Amino acid sequence: MNDRLRTSLAQLHLSGLARSLDVRLQEAAGHQLSHAEFLELVLQDELLIRQQRQIERRVKSACFREVKTLDHFDWSFNPSIPRKQVFDLATCRFLSEPRDVLFIGPPGTGKSFLVQAIGYEAIKQGRVVLYRSIFDVVRDFLHDEALEGQEKVLAKYLKPDLLIIDDMGIKQLPKRSGEYLFEIILRRYETRSTIMTSNRPLEDWGKLIGDVPAATAILDRFLHHAEVIQITGKSYRLHHAGSSATDPAQAAAPKPAKLPTGSDEKSRRVQRSQKPSGLQSRKGK
Repeated sequence: MNDRLRTSLAQLHLSGLARSLDVRLQEAAGHQLSHAEFLELVLQDELLIRQQRQIERRVKSACFREVKTLDHFDWSFNPSIPRKQVFDLATCRFLSEPRDVLFIGPPGTGKSFLVQAIGYEAIKQGRVVLYRSIFDVVRDFLHDEALEGQEKVLAKYLKPDLLIIDDMGIKQLPKRSGEYLFEIILRRYETRSTIMTSNRPLEDWGKLIGDVPAATAILDRFLHHAEVIQITGKSYRLHHAGSSATDPAQAAAPKPAKLPTGSDEKSRRVQRSQKPSGLQSRKGK
C-alpha cells in the first residue's frame, strides 16, 4: 500500500479496510479474485471493525462490573439453574415484546453473572443496555435531586432498551428509594424491558425500601409481563472460599477491561484476515 492510498483511507476514516488491505491484495492476486469479490472482502473488513468498535462503546456505557459471557458460566456447579430458559433470554426476543425478567435466589448463585451475560448478548445485537446496582440507582437520584436534575437522571434510566437493576435485597435502602424505583418501573412499563435480581423474597421488598405501598405498586407493574427465574442452591463463592475462584466463572471469565475474544464467528474472521500469512480464499470466509 503506497502513502497516497494510506492517506486517502485515513481521510475517509476507513481504518478497518486500511488494516487488512495488504493481506487482501495478496489474497486477491493469489486466488484470482474478481474486482467485485475483492471489493466485497475489504468492505466486510471495514464493517466488522466498525461493528466491534460499536460493541466496545456500548459495553463501556453499559457500566458492567465485568464483561460476562454464557459460554464461561459454570453450569455444572448448580444444575437447578434453568439453562434452556437462560439461553432463550439470551436471544433477546423478550426485548421486542417487551417483557421484564426477575432473577431471585440466594447470594452467590450466579444471578449477577447471568444478567450481565444476557446484557452483553443484547449489546451484540445492537441494543442499548445499562447495568446498575440498586444502590447505584438510589445514589444517582439522590445526587441529581440535590442538584435539581432529577429529570436528567430519569432520562438516563428510560433510554436503554434493556435496564438491569442488580442486588435488590442485600440491605435496607435509604428513604425515598421506593419512589425512585417506582418512577423507573412505571415509566418503562410496557415500553422497555427491565431485568432485576433479588436476594430476598418479594414479600420483603416493602421492608427493604421502607414503603409497603410503593413496593406493592412496583411489583404490580413489574411482574405483570415478567418472567421469573427462581434459583436455589449454595453460594459458589462460599463453596470455593479456599480457591482463587470468586464467582461461577471467575477462573475463565474475561478481565473487566477487555471484551471477550473469539466469542463469535465475526471476530474470528477479522483475526484471520489480519494475519500476514496463511491467506484464506473467499470460499473459506
